[in-house]
Formats: sequence, C-alpha cells, structure tokens
Amino acid sequence: MAEPPLTTVSGPWAIVAAGILLGLSVVAAALDTILAARSEGAAMGPAVLAPLRDSARLLRQNRRTTVAADNLLWRVGSSGLIVVALLMIAVIPLGRWTLADLSVGVVWFNAMDVFVWALVWLVGWGPNAVHSLVGGYRFLAQALAYELPLMFALVAPPVAAGSLRVGDIVAAQSGLWFVTWMPVAFVVYCLGVAGFAVWGPLGPARGSDLAGGVESELSGVDRLLFAAGRYALLAAGSAFAVPMFLGGGAGPLLPPWGWTLFKTLALLAALVWLGRRLPLLRADRLLEVAWVLVLPLVLAQDLLVAVIAIWRG
Repeated sequence: MAEPPLTTVSGPWAIVAAGILLGLSVVAAALDTILAARSEGAAMGPAVLAPLRDSARLLRQNRRTTVAADNLLWRVGSSGLIVVALLMIAVIPLGRWTLADLSVGVVWFNAMDVFVWALVWLVGWGPNAVHSLVGGYRFLAQALAYELPLMFALVAPPVAAGSLRVGDIVAAQSGLWFVTWMPVAFVVYCLGVAGFAVWGPLGPARGSDLAGGVESELSGVDRLLFAAGRYALLAAGSAFAVPMFLGGGAGPLLPPWGWTLFKTLALLAALVWLGRRLPLLRADRLLEVAWVLVLPLVLAQDLLVAVIAIWRG
C-alpha cells in the first residue's frame, strides 16, 4: 500500500516542532543523568531532577571571561548547536506532516551536520585558552574520521528510493524497512550522530584529560546552551534515522506520528545508553579505523544497494 504524500505545515507548527525537540533533549539529559547515577551507586530519585537543577544553577552563574577572548565567535559556537538541531528537524516528517518537504532533504540534513564542525571549533577557539583549543583540534580530527563514512551512509537510502526527498524514502520502505538490508549504513549513521553530538566514544574533545576540552572555559548560560545543543543534536539525529532506515511512521495500532516519536525515543535511549557503556576512542585510532575499515564497509554497502536498486528497476 502506497504511503500518502506528506503535508507541509508551517507557522505555529514550527514552535510545536521546537517543543518536541526540547522535550526529547530533556528526556535524553534525564536518562543520561540516571545512567551516570546508577554507575556511581547514587539514588535515582534526585538524579531525575538533576538536569533541571543544573539548568537553574547555570542560569544564575556568571559567564567566565578569559584574556583576549573572541567573545562573539565563542557565543556563536556555544549557542549555534541548538539552531543547527532545529534546522535539522525541519525536513523530518512527523507521521504525515513536515515543516519543509525539500527535494534535497537528505543533502539539507548533511549540510547542517557539517556546520557542527565550525561551531564546536569556535567553542574551542573563542576563549583563547589551551585546553579548549586542543579540544577543538581533537574534534576536527574526529570529524575527519566520521564525516565521510556518515556521508556515504546517508547515500544508501536515497539510492534505494531513487530520491533525495525524505518523504519518498519513507514511501520506499512500505514493504521492508531499509535497516533490514542496510545494517552497515545504519550503524555507521548512528556513529556519525554520536560524532556530531560529541557523544560517548566520540567525545574526546570534551575529555577529562583536558579538564573538559572545548567545555573547559564554558560557564553560565553558555555552558547550558552548549550542553542543550549536544542533547538536541542527539535527538535530531535519532529522529532523522526513523524516516531514513526505520520506516517512518509505519506500524500497527498507533498513529504514524506516534510511531515516529516511539522509534525516535527508542533509538535516542539506545544511543544515550551506549554512550555511557563504550570507552572513549582516541582521535588517531578513530581515524585509522574509520578510513581503513569503516569507509570500505559502507562503500560496499552502497554498492550492494545500487546493484539491488538497478535489479529492481
């Protein structure tokens, strides 16, 4: 059965979409705090409210200043991650509704994640401090490792669907979700999400050996915005995987928008959990594995998808 075309909504619905993204970010932050408390043997009850307490504390905290800091670029970097996450969700369908049904929706999402390179680098560069600057360089090295495999992972679903429009990719999965025959692309995509969210094993840019790296000089509202931006990027990346690999809003009983949210929450929870379970990867090791192993694997996945698409056509 063919999927109905997407309905483009705008105006007040953009505020609703932003609210959903904020809600998903809060869920991710709460789950991350609970997992951290569990690993440390702390009580779960206070841990659930910890994100709210931390937010209130940071809002009251004064901004840190450093000598010869480039405050404009520093502020742009720390606040820009949330803006990028909001622009990402513009092309993600919520069931049958979307804010922007672009003919190049996949390219749009990929372009937004590339913006993260500049923003995290600005957070490292802006304060004119050693630890944050080294953290920024670490992130650039990491980005060189994950971005090219991520781009090729994003190629597989459009090749199978014959379109870069996100709605067409969802419709092409009416019989079989792409994750079932594109597992390599799906896993590499999830690693890319962890990369641009500076999350889990791909978080050396925030390493404790650098006193927090790019976050070392952040304080007050700047630190809050940067942390919220990282959770928002993780949520936006999880949401985009749903139309790309997990069949969009397809599923029994629940309405399409309900299935979209459920799948997003499930993948978001998995990424948060894995981020707490997996060790940090050194940038040099990550580059070696990404270029020698991961990139050939995802290229082989794309080749297989292209052959199947030609055979079907």
